[in-house]
Amino acid sequence: MNIGDNSVSVSALNAYIKQMMELDDFLSGVAVCGEISNFKRNSSGHLYFSLKDDNAAVSAVMFRSAAARLSFLPADGMKVTVYGRVSLYEKSGQYQIYVQTMRADGEGELTRAYEALKMKLSAEGLFSQERKKVLPKMPRRIGIITSPTGAAIRDMLNVTARRYPLADIIVFPSAVQGAEAPSQLRMGIELLNHLKSADVIIIGRGGGSIEDLWAFNDEALVRAVAESDIPVISAVGHETDFTLCDFAADCRAPTPSAAAELAVPDISSLASAAEYNFGRIFDGAERALSSRAELLSGLTKIISLNSPKARLERSSLKLDNIYSRLDSSEKERLRASKSALSELSARLSGVNPLAVLSRGYGAVEDEAGEIISSVSQMKEGQSLTVIMSDGRAETVVSKISVNEK
Repeated sequence: MNIGDNSVSVSALNAYIKQMMELDDFLSGVAVCGEISNFKRNSSGHLYFSLKDDNAAVSAVMFRSAAARLSFLPADGMKVTVYGRVSLYEKSGQYQIYVQTMRADGEGELTRAYEALKMKLSAEGLFSQERKKVLPKMPRRIGIITSPTGAAIRDMLNVTARRYPLADIIVFPSAVQGAEAPSQLRMGIELLNHLKSADVIIIGRGGGSIEDLWAFNDEALVRAVAESDIPVISAVGHETDFTLCDFAADCRAPTPSAAAELAVPDISSLASAAEYNFGRIFDGAERALSSRAELLSGLTKIISLNSPKARLERSSLKLDNIYSRLDSSEKERLRASKSALSELSARLSGVNPLAVLSRGYGAVEDEAGEIISSVSQMKEGQSLTVIMSDGRAETVVSKISVNEK
């Protein structure tokens, strides 16, 4: 047999096999169940993975248009059932399933994947309380990452407008479910952080099934939430719904409306608080002014009492008192002196020669004015002066007689 005469090219063979497979009714619409492995999401949005069971594996691809309709993001280890057609990729000669739709085989598989990733991220410390940032009390700008057409965005806009109309709202539109949702949500987180265009970020959507909320369990998105420099409020679903973004965020709100209430203060409450605080400040100022006025009055009195004028007045009063005491003392001394002088004068009067002379006696002086007290001091012919009480008389001694003893 001459093989060369019947040979075909590899391309022709692959094209023939592909044609045969696509003409097969069974392969044109098949449902295959298995476990996802080697999952990869291309930047184009296409999903590439393998389906395997205990004995075999088959390649699969899900193009962007079909992946956009998914309510959850597939992950390695997840058991799913895919619906699509089987065909050959001519370039490699490998057959694969071109997936049109996919569903998880029960919530149990999603729950197991959820718990496994939760345990992994928790062990890394992504959910620790120490990482949480404090929400700003009065944010100027609020970034909201959610679907632009859902009820969640309307609820959040209404709440923020009612409670705190002073804040600017920046909405980053994103898918909130399906294969494209995690990357779009993550892009919103990263863009708002890069531009520093918000003081707080709200990321979320309304409630739904575990499949509907699965995008918020995406590992890359959860890490982006945890690493955000801007505080993040997670508002995914209703009160009973928890996603991994809730644990990674700085604050978790049970609903989107509750997230808006957490993000902004109530302006009416702020006004009431401001009025109350103003009243307290006013009352405190009044009390402080009253206290200072009393202190000032006391200081004024002290200053007044210690002013030079007051001190001069007190000194003048002291001088008046001293003068008055000295005057009284001097007058008393003068009276005493006058009394003593009168007594002395009376005593002196008794021995005053003039007083003796007034009784008819006289005094004799010699030429030198010395008192002659004895005739032995006289000489005959000596000029003497006789002093009487009412005058003087000149005389000459004519004869001297001495009394006998």
